[in-house]
Amino acid sequence: MDRTERFYKIDQLLQQKGVVRLEEFLAELGISRATFKRDLEYMRDRLHAPIEWDREKRGYVFTAPQPGAPRYQLPGLWFNASEIRALLTMQHLLAEMQPGVLEPHIAPLRARLRSLLDVGDHPADEVERRVKLLHVAARRVALPHFETVANAVLKRQRLHITYAGRSSNAVTEREISPQRLVHYRENWYVDAWCHLREDLRSFAIDAIQRASLLDKKARNVPDKELDEVLGSGYGIFSGKATQWAKLRFTPARARWVGAEQWHPKQKGRFEPDGSYLLEVPYSDHRELVGDILRHGPEVEVLAPASLRRAVREQLDAALARYRD
Repeated sequence: MDRTERFYKIDQLLQQKGVVRLEEFLAELGISRATFKRDLEYMRDRLHAPIEWDREKRGYVFTAPQPGAPRYQLPGLWFNASEIRALLTMQHLLAEMQPGVLEPHIAPLRARLRSLLDVGDHPADEVERRVKLLHVAARRVALPHFETVANAVLKRQRLHITYAGRSSNAVTEREISPQRLVHYRENWYVDAWCHLREDLRSFAIDAIQRASLLDKKARNVPDKELDEVLGSGYGIFSGKATQWAKLRFTPARARWVGAEQWHPKQKGRFEPDGSYLLEVPYSDHRELVGDILRHGPEVEVLAPASLRRAVREQLDAALARYRD
């Protein structure tokens, strides 16, 4: 650990614990008492860190800065006013994230971002009041097993889960090897190797009814394979892309869709009449059909025939509900 890393570690320990004894610093940093004293002196004199020894608490603490004192700033993190205000988006996203295992890391970062926002021309409270992020389609349910799943991902351990599949309404017991957490369309998923199906799957964490860590090492799947299976098709459903959907949007809707990204490998072009042709790869049509239906009469499925038929069946079923 070099000197700059030690500065950040000292700051992190004080932010998290409030009071840190000398012995804790020496154990965490792996340095001598003399080296720690030199680091502390540098942070006080050069970085203006308000770190003091509290005799009653018998440890080091952050104290309130003196009026007019230079601002305490760790090295290597400098922003201008515009960049600091741009960090507001990050702060909002962090505030919306599920806590659990990430909370010890997120809480100090959120506090740091707020202090950075105050550096600009506008107070943090005013910036936050004037900017609003709207979250659509998030399933507002408790995620009691988020921490267990996240721990399994980071520790590379297998999980035993009880999973309630929404499409089939079936509850199954599964052993999985978690690979990564995914935050998609406001909801959390875990990409994992399913030992029941012997294949890769994405599991909605809010559909996990029970989860327990197993004393087994997780099967490792290379990132390239994960992306080929879970990232090549359309949406959250797994499977390598096997077909391409060809959609034509009316000129009125083309002005919107032409600027959207439906898939990283999509193909699109404007036609002479102003309409827009969009092609996207998919393996499972369920999510794609839902997104097509959002555009109502402003879109037509040109190919393949199976996708066109699936959309038509949904439209016929919807129309049947409105017949007198």
